[in-house]
Amino acid sequence: MLFFALLLVPSPADRVLVIQNQDSPASIAISTDYMKKRSVKNLLKVSIQDSNLSAANETLGYSKFQEFIEKPLKSYLAKNQAIDFIVLTKGIPLRLTGAPFGVNNNRPSLDSAIASFGYEKRTDVAQIVIDEPNFKGKCWANRFWNSKERFSHAKFGGYLVTRLDAYSADEARALTAYALASEKARPKGKFLIDVAQGHGLGNLDQVPIPPTPDGKLGQNTMSDMTYKDWDADLVVAGRTLEAKHLTTQVDRTEDFIGRMGDLAGYASWGSNDPKFNAENYLKLRFEPGAIGETAVSTSARTFLPTRGGQSLIADLVHGRITGVKGYCDEPLLTAVASPTVLFDRYTGGWTLAESFYAASRYVGWEDIVIGDPLCAPYR
Repeated sequence: MLFFALLLVPSPADRVLVIQNQDSPASIAISTDYMKKRSVKNLLKVSIQDSNLSAANETLGYSKFQEFIEKPLKSYLAKNQAIDFIVLTKGIPLRLTGAPFGVNNNRPSLDSAIASFGYEKRTDVAQIVIDEPNFKGKCWANRFWNSKERFSHAKFGGYLVTRLDAYSADEARALTAYALASEKARPKGKFLIDVAQGHGLGNLDQVPIPPTPDGKLGQNTMSDMTYKDWDADLVVAGRTLEAKHLTTQVDRTEDFIGRMGDLAGYASWGSNDPKFNAENYLKLRFEPGAIGETAVSTSARTFLPTRGGQSLIADLVHGRITGVKGYCDEPLLTAVASPTVLFDRYTGGWTLAESFYAASRYVGWEDIVIGDPLCAPYR
């Protein structure tokens, strides 16, 4: 009986669904490569504008999303209930417009909209109303936030959505190669955590700050966390990694640290650091399996070559990072992943997708997670 029961447990590959844009050669190439390397068989083909062609195509109208992605995707998921992870690719738009949630109540990331599927029908969720002077919006508190239990859609609802995206299709395909390489030889390099000392430091005992007060269900009106609170999270993340005897550098000077190679992990303020040095940022290099986060409002606003504006996570992907989180529009600091939770779960053996989502407070918001969801070099 035990042997029979084990046969019923889905393999990691069986828990993954890949969405392919048939109208994007980049999407077809990346998704085909990923499915072959990870032995994934679940595939949903959609036909939408190719986001690889122009910056304008990186934004999709909500009605088109509903017709060409949401409707066929929900139909597929209803028939395939073992799915926990969903993989998007370059060629699929990044953000929606005209949605009833997201920043300004209409612009969530496409990825996070899918991650929140089913939340609107639940009674055990916290509805979040962001209320800041210049930024307002609606989303949901992530039910998987800071979980001590591994993810399943059946238990937590929603889905863990990641994306294989970069400046080029070749770099996007390399994300899978890095993930697989790291599972053969886990990262041994340094975790670089760059605190912006000028902010001051919040209460270390309150890390990580939860998405809602006292876990309150129903509607919650929330304001943003302070800069010093995220700096406190950076410091605690460093202490957590050091307690695991992992090589860690927590920089608490006013300098912006960069130009380092063979990094196993990275967290900083990116271009929001008062002493940001673009050259230092662009010359960061990573080992296979490395992950990172930057507290930058629009770090995933595009995956097309561009100049100007805030620092982009696409530059970290160019530096060979394996997984990283960014934001297609202003998320507010509360939405940025907790470095403490992120690095703790990942180095504890959880998958890349589980680690980023356990560290993230909201779904149906601005979040975009880059990388192979199954990547787990520390398992």
